Amino acid sequence: MLRGLTTVTYFADDVPAAVRWYAEVAGAEPYFVRPEEGPPAYVEFRLGDLQAELGILDRRYAPAAPGPAGGGVVVYWAVDDARAAFERLLSLGATVHQEPIERGPGYVTASVVDPFGNVLGVMANRHYLDMVEGRPSA
Repeated sequence: MLRGLTTVTYFADDVPAAVRWYAEVAGAEPYFVRPEEGPPAYVEFRLGDLQAELGILDRRYAPAAPGPAGGGVVVYWAVDDARAAFERLLSLGATVHQEPIERGPGYVTASVVDPFGNVLGVMANRHYLDMVEGRPSA
């Protein structure tokens, strides 16, 4: 049975550049760097209320997947304001994947393509806020 998100892995040709970019996006530094000679092949952050893990992996280890941006998977990270987060990501060098869309009361999604070719989704999600604040969800 699925119990929740643990680690999301994004791929990059330039891991150090991706780490710098995501450190700026997240306002956090990685907690784990796989020791390597030369640039690291894998780096991991712990982010947000539930300390979900975001890994950056050298693209040479990526599985082969047809289609753009990793075969079409989009992971949405919880944010307080999806429109503001979307604009901030664009200001940091991401490009538009999908403009903000209201999916229902209390649910707004948007996504960008990061400078490394990965789709990064953001979502204002009423259920998520209810859960982390200990309120019953509607």
